[in-house]
Amino acid sequence: MHPRARFIFNPRSGHNARNPWLLERARAFVAEHRLDAIVVPTERPHHATELARRALDEGCRLVVAIGGDGTMNEVATALIGTGAALGLIPCGSGNGLGRHLGIPGPGKGAFRALLGGHTRLIDTGLADGHPFFNAMGLGFDAEISSRFNALTRRGLTAYARTTLGALRAYRPDHYTIHADGRPAIDTEAWIVAVANSDQYGNDCFIAPGARVDDGRLDLTVLRRLTALGAAPLAARLFTGRLRESANVHRRQAASYVIARRTPGLLHTDGEVRACAAEVDVRVLPASLRIVVPAEKVP
Repeated sequence: MHPRARFIFNPRSGHNARNPWLLERARAFVAEHRLDAIVVPTERPHHATELARRALDEGCRLVVAIGGDGTMNEVATALIGTGAALGLIPCGSGNGLGRHLGIPGPGKGAFRALLGGHTRLIDTGLADGHPFFNAMGLGFDAEISSRFNALTRRGLTAYARTTLGALRAYRPDHYTIHADGRPAIDTEAWIVAVANSDQYGNDCFIAPGARVDDGRLDLTVLRRLTALGAAPLAARLFTGRLRESANVHRRQAASYVIARRTPGLLHTDGEVRACAAEVDVRVLPASLRIVVPAEKVP
């Protein structure tokens, strides 16, 4: 364990909101192992980034995010390109990066993994200047994230229900995608996703085979989506067989320029914001240190 650490707890993350005792569990862990660390809760959106930057200013070498992918993103954003490492206790509804890296959840060894794990360098993605460590997306992907974030109760069932509800009203857009100077992809699409890890979360594999340390980002374009095709698509997503679909285009590159007809929504690690019609996406190789269990190296 690093000599100085800061644990940042998001009380609004899915698991934490249902299990408020986790805050005391984190404090008990610090006391039990006599760590030079404190546990601080977030109070508002983006507060985790402020707390992480303050931790760096105070000399912390490990900053632990206790929350979901949004909390992870906020904390990790402050640590890009620094000597400090991110620790992760995945407590969200999806936990995409945690699942990809084999980091267990609370009650399954997450706190112990911080003591016995090792530090690994992974890539960072930038979409319209906003960092992401798991995945970003445009189109139906961002629409679902926007609706999902408005729910008071989350989880896989709520995500499926939200997706089916939005499917009836959503209309796809037209995209032109340039990747590392190669011939452009010009297509109508429902989803344009760029992933650092292999999944959204809940073992839903949007980019099977993706690695977080290869200096590249994985593009997945879903051209068509219908009510009848939703079930077969879901089966491929959850079994890692997405590349078998003729309806899906996959590519790897270090940078992309994605253009659509009008401005719209963009999500980065599930956090949604408005963006221009053209979005620049690129990778920052080996830019984030993260503590992972010693036995898992995807």
